[in-house]
Amino acid sequence: MEMILDWRSVGSLIATVMVFRTAMRDFIPPEAEQWLRRLLARLAAAFRAPTATILIDEADGASSGATNDLYDAAQLYLGSRCLAAAPAVRLYKPRQSERAVASLPDSHTADDTFQGVRVKWTSTARPVERGAGHNPYNVFGSRGGGAGGDHRSLELQFPRQHRDFVHDTYIPHIIAEATRMRLKSRERRLYTNRAAAPGDDHHRLWTSHTFSHPSTFDTLAVDPALREEIRADLLRFAARREHYARVGRAWKRGYLLHGPPGTGKTSLVAAIANLLEFDVYDLELTTVPTNSHLRRLLVSTTPKSVVVVEDIDCSLDLSDRKKNSGGADEDNAQLAMLSPAAAAAMAAIGRESISLSGVLNFVDGLWSSCVGERLMIFTTNHPERLDPALLRPGRMDRKIELGYCTPAALRVLAKNYIGVGEDPMDEPDTVVDGLMAEAEGLLAADVRITPADIGEVFMGCDGAGASAALRRLVGELRGRRDTPAVDTVQPGALTEEKME
Repeated sequence: MEMILDWRSVGSLIATVMVFRTAMRDFIPPEAEQWLRRLLARLAAAFRAPTATILIDEADGASSGATNDLYDAAQLYLGSRCLAAAPAVRLYKPRQSERAVASLPDSHTADDTFQGVRVKWTSTARPVERGAGHNPYNVFGSRGGGAGGDHRSLELQFPRQHRDFVHDTYIPHIIAEATRMRLKSRERRLYTNRAAAPGDDHHRLWTSHTFSHPSTFDTLAVDPALREEIRADLLRFAARREHYARVGRAWKRGYLLHGPPGTGKTSLVAAIANLLEFDVYDLELTTVPTNSHLRRLLVSTTPKSVVVVEDIDCSLDLSDRKKNSGGADEDNAQLAMLSPAAAAAMAAIGRESISLSGVLNFVDGLWSSCVGERLMIFTTNHPERLDPALLRPGRMDRKIELGYCTPAALRVLAKNYIGVGEDPMDEPDTVVDGLMAEAEGLLAADVRITPADIGEVFMGCDGAGASAALRRLVGELRGRRDTPAVDTVQPGALTEEKME
């Protein structure tokens, strides 16, 4: 009976609440209802512990546009620890990775408890529009139909009384855990810079992919003495941090790789990265709008990295300024022939473009010391076209010429492609040995062929055997010996010869 009375009391209470709610809607004005709601919210907040919030942006758009390492560390930490109980996760599997990587989707939350302190993570994304400072002469375009895309960030909320604990203990714990996980599954990356417009500083400046190039120093088709000299120089550089600090120099080193196409410049870059276990930043200068954007790209790189600019003579006009002293007069004459509005527009574009001075400061300016252990490698087919200021020691510390194939390089290629000399215990093959000796003799007689050409000959004979591949190579070398090389004549020299 008492239980029946209890249930009747509950029913009466519910009916009374419904009548009171209906009376409030019918007789209390909306303004008074809003006031009551705010009063109840304040009363509820008074009984809750005050909270604090930390914002962690994906990129530091306010200053340099550099990637925020704490954002990446937090996403890595959340993916391994806090997302198991999250209602939704974002999964991404890198192409060369064996397992998927989890991260927190936009507008979702995840909880974490560390040493008894409960915190809440929230992922946010808001659109960023181009403001009035947008460059009207931008030719690089933008994604999203004129919008600046999404500015992502993480919000960390926690009780305010634990502020010191979060700052001094929890955040260092996240960084340490992320560092440990990166070292456990070390995956080197190949970065390339985004095509960006001036003022577009709210996004990551680099996109990355897994770096898995198979080139090593053992597979390089270069002179063995040069190969070992480069290897020793790299290992000495990587081990001399204290030496660079003692002599007052930034811990960096520059290499200029030059030679005909197909001589192994790109393979040498990959072998250097594999030897030192460095990440690779492939810098495309034609997509860099200004010198300041070039500096932002530099400071957003990480230590233990190789910054590569391939075919630098084709990317920008970095030729000798003494030989091109008349170029400025010609440009000024062309601007004088334009209307004032067109001349102002062309002058503005010229001021905002990347220049030789910007490249020099990028290589050896004050900003170049802000990153840490780093190699700077330029490649070119025509070193004579570059300005001497770019080639001086301190910018390009070593100039390495990679030429046509030599007998020693041929032996490396034969071992890599067709297995000749791979096992010293194999019985000698007189046919193969004779063909190798003839091919080496032709190369020693200054028959020009690049390692890439020899590799293509061997690839075409895959599965046919070493003797067939060497016969085809000897035939190619004989053909090049019997066919005289045609020298490429520069237009200016041809005109001068006709005038004589």
